[in-house]
Amino acid sequence: MANDASATDTFPKLLMHHARVRGDRPALRHKDLGIWQTWTWSDLHREVRALALGLSNLGIRRGDTVAIAGNNRPRLYASILAAQALGAIPVPVYADAVAVEMAYVLDHADVTVAVVQDQEQVDKILSVQEQLPKLKHIVYDEPRGLHDYDRSHLHDLGELIAENEKLMADDPAASARIDREIAAGTASDPSIILYTSGTTGRSKGVVLSAGRCIAAATDTVNFDKLTDGDVVLAYLPLAWVGDHYLNYAQSLVAGFCMACPESPDTAQQDLREIGPSFYFAPPRVFENLLTRVMIRMEDAGYLKRRMFHYFIGVARRYGEEILNKQPVPFGGRLLYGLGEILVYGPLKNVLGFSHVRTAYTAGEAIGPELFSFYRSLGMNLKQLYGQTEAFLYVTCQPDREIRADTVGPAAPHVDIRISDSGEVMFKSPGMFLGYFKEQDKTAEAMTVDGFVKTGDAGFFDANGHLKIIDRAKDVGKLADGSLFAPKYIENKLKFYPNIREAVAYGDARDFVTCFINIDMTAVGNWAERNNVVYGSYQELAAEPRVYDLIEQHVAEVNRSLAGEEIMAGAQIKRFLILHKELDADDGEVTRTQKVRRGFVAERYKPLIDALYNGVTEADISTEVTFEDGRKGIISGRVKIRDMKTEPVPARAGKAA
Repeated sequence: MANDASATDTFPKLLMHHARVRGDRPALRHKDLGIWQTWTWSDLHREVRALALGLSNLGIRRGDTVAIAGNNRPRLYASILAAQALGAIPVPVYADAVAVEMAYVLDHADVTVAVVQDQEQVDKILSVQEQLPKLKHIVYDEPRGLHDYDRSHLHDLGELIAENEKLMADDPAASARIDREIAAGTASDPSIILYTSGTTGRSKGVVLSAGRCIAAATDTVNFDKLTDGDVVLAYLPLAWVGDHYLNYAQSLVAGFCMACPESPDTAQQDLREIGPSFYFAPPRVFENLLTRVMIRMEDAGYLKRRMFHYFIGVARRYGEEILNKQPVPFGGRLLYGLGEILVYGPLKNVLGFSHVRTAYTAGEAIGPELFSFYRSLGMNLKQLYGQTEAFLYVTCQPDREIRADTVGPAAPHVDIRISDSGEVMFKSPGMFLGYFKEQDKTAEAMTVDGFVKTGDAGFFDANGHLKIIDRAKDVGKLADGSLFAPKYIENKLKFYPNIREAVAYGDARDFVTCFINIDMTAVGNWAERNNVVYGSYQELAAEPRVYDLIEQHVAEVNRSLAGEEIMAGAQIKRFLILHKELDADDGEVTRTQKVRRGFVAERYKPLIDALYNGVTEADISTEVTFEDGRKGIISGRVKIRDMKTEPVPARAGKAA
């Protein structure tokens, strides 16, 4: 880095630095039509400056907001940089957001120009354009299907870059103007607005500053020893803080390469081809990968299945100790080494993890069994706890101080305290400036001495590592005083590949009940092997033998809960399998797949009532949104299954 801190205190300045010192090294890669294309730091710098001039000519000025909508694409990342180069503020939007969600963000953020990936995003904006009077221009990256559209306010991104590259070459004054804009940027400038997932209401726009973002990313680049030789697969949603931090910000601080998959559907295959050295995935991705592995093993031959399960057992006994460099008997090391040759190495290669040096998971709590499974294979998987308002990291786990039941100590230069009510609060280098146009909500989120309230309940263990119990507002008690932490129960259920989602209820009730979504891939595979005929998710979910299968998992969770004094009173007494999958388009989960618990409880109130009034089945009709935006109704009769619970020791689970 340059000695003068102001020379690298914004992301466009960092881009200039990398173009100067490592211009011929790869900055971005993208698989297009089956072929990996590469942008060096010099290439990226040239395109960003040209695009910044193009956006300036469309009227973008310092302080304006520019929407970015689409999947991970080099030119969408370049658009973020180009907006920042002008002192404008990029506002990423989830690619799978329906038109009404997109309209809310674009209108609330006062967006005047939207840079989008393709026809799908253009069509969504055009369908709600009457709600967006401030939006003047749409710039698109992929022209397919857009040739016959009214071009008065539509602009081809590639053409815009080419035109302005030529203009800068012909007119030094135009080039100098962009350089002046970049130089005028400061650490205190708003750098990006990231809208929260909105689990409890409307999304809020989290305003982050350039200097704070860079300071936070610098701390973790140093913490995990990331260099310009590292590679990441940039497949996380552009609008999520995880992508903007772990990929965008850390890449621009360390100078490593971001590789963009051909499409979300090919991300796993592209992961194997790229072989990243640094990797992040939310728990659901790790759950889905394990589900696919287990399905493949069920279809494998007898000897292969036996070998797999035997060496996975060896890994569970010795893998984490070996990874943590702890003493392990020679025989254990020998067996584990054989397992690495026969099972673990080939499995990591299939998953694309062969070259991963450091991996993280966050977003939701990960089940301890799932976490330990990957670590036992020799994968240095760690947990972090973060929030958009912190610019991600609040805690992270140092090597050899990693446990499944904690999220680690405070991240570098982060202060954490626990309030009297048990709520986690923090100050961090990347702390947000506030919520866009919502000073009242900003004030609600802060303490008088400048700490941010997370809304999560937690405590520090004897080693100074933070344990997150649940969302503070969701932690409650059963009628008998037993502790009820729904997320803790749900994560235990979701460890099983057959269970995709779970929503537990019980606060102020006599016992715990649960909604369950089956995993269509895992249970569908089971159905084929067991000659169960079905034509839809609804039919499979209502199948009695599927209920028998899920009952076994619930019984195992109850046995596990019974062995934990604090949670023994929260065993599941009744459950049902929902007739439809919880869906972001229906408002039941966020775009980052977090359950909107209150909305689900309201929408499915008749089923909750049925779980507690003793009936064995209930009728339900639910409005759904199809892929083309049409609405429809799914109706069904949902069965309810009673469960035996394990004996609870005296006073077990009673909250103080």
